[in-house]
Amino acid sequence: MHHLPRLRALSLLNLKPKSTHQLKQAHAQLITNGLKSTFTYGKLIEHYCGLSDSESTSLYAHLVFKHFDEPNLFLFNTLIRCTQPQDSIFLFANWVSEASLCVDDFTYKFVLGACARLPSVPTLVVGREIHARIVKQGNISNILVHTTLLHFYASNKDFDSARKVFNEMTERNSVTWNAMITGYSSQRESARDALLLFRDMLDGDSGVKPTDTTMVCVLSAASHLGVMETGACVHGYVEKTIPAPDSDVFMGTGLVDMYSKCGSLDTALTVFKRMRQRNVLTWTAMATGLAIHGKASEALELLDVMKANGTNPNAVTFTSLLSACCHVGLVEEGLQLFHMMKSKFRVTPQMQHYGCIVDLLSRSGHLCEAYDFIAAMPVEANAVLWRSLLSSCNVHGDASMGEKVGKKLLHIQVMQSSADEIPKSEDYVALSNIFAHAEKWEAVEMVREEMKVMRVENKAGSSSVQTTSNHVWDGS
Repeated sequence: MHHLPRLRALSLLNLKPKSTHQLKQAHAQLITNGLKSTFTYGKLIEHYCGLSDSESTSLYAHLVFKHFDEPNLFLFNTLIRCTQPQDSIFLFANWVSEASLCVDDFTYKFVLGACARLPSVPTLVVGREIHARIVKQGNISNILVHTTLLHFYASNKDFDSARKVFNEMTERNSVTWNAMITGYSSQRESARDALLLFRDMLDGDSGVKPTDTTMVCVLSAASHLGVMETGACVHGYVEKTIPAPDSDVFMGTGLVDMYSKCGSLDTALTVFKRMRQRNVLTWTAMATGLAIHGKASEALELLDVMKANGTNPNAVTFTSLLSACCHVGLVEEGLQLFHMMKSKFRVTPQMQHYGCIVDLLSRSGHLCEAYDFIAAMPVEANAVLWRSLLSSCNVHGDASMGEKVGKKLLHIQVMQSSADEIPKSEDYVALSNIFAHAEKWEAVEMVREEMKVMRVENKAGSSSVQTTSNHVWDGS
């Protein structure tokens, strides 16, 4: 009978408890029965971290780790792997600096993974410090650590450091190549590098073959470039090497997106109709393609078909569609789509959706309507929305509205800045330019004087020019 509570606790853990109360019961039984199995306590940490009440459950997960007299590396790694990224980074920094706990490859892999999931300037600094520690300890030979380090740099848009890690690796697998190609293909500026690296993957003697993930990322890079020849070559390679691409929803979605952005709407529609399975991203890509090509009414009709087929549009769908309407100046259609979001499709507008409408109205010269739209928002507008409107006031030469918006924006800056933080110069310069365009020189001088009082320094401008061809791969 003495062992029954222990068995009950173990069976409860295996059943994946759904509440903090159940977990605390199991936790208490493990302590009172003196069971100190690291695997069992590791499961307890996993379950605590898996519950929705992350703040309180994270506290209990830390208590599990601290229950042992000596720091346990398995539980430490489990905690870093399962907690929220910011908690993982803090835990690693705290214990590595204060405790005599020797970490291993898994520790570095998990903490770098946390840094990759939380991209920011502070995280990039922490990740670089971890990288230096790894090199100093000589753990860099592990391919998993190396690949996660590469992924961390790419997620934080430090492609030079990511590529340096990639080039220094003596061994690479498909995950390594995919991590580097995925990083490059995540933004337009580095899409060409993704295709060049993919060509190296095919031409090299590593013996690593592209996977489905590789090809989806390469299609994304081709869509960023918008060059039909390159996109068609990638499609040809997919058809030759990937079994039944029509059955792969991600591959099909990538093709629809690529052909739409490369200007071949008919081919995108053909691929879309041929697909055996579609998800919300597939429908979004096709509807966005229609909107980009000025066919907003067809895009709206496709949303109805999408819903009839059992797939509901989500916030991402409307962000993409509203951005497309803004791209081609479809004001009435964009407004109609925005009002349909909540009334017809039950999607609550978020800040990015409001931003699209402000951009749509202000770019087309409807500055007063854009101002009234921001003023009537049920949530407080951020500086980005006002900055978008201020930019359009400059473009359209509306000094009166520009002054009104500029003062609003500068007030937000002052309210949000701390005592030691100097406001950004861009908004002051934009307002000054509006006054200069309207030849209101006294107002220009007033803005310049305020910049001096606020200790705002004007940043020097810079520009870049691409001189090479975008068509970087012929598929041969």
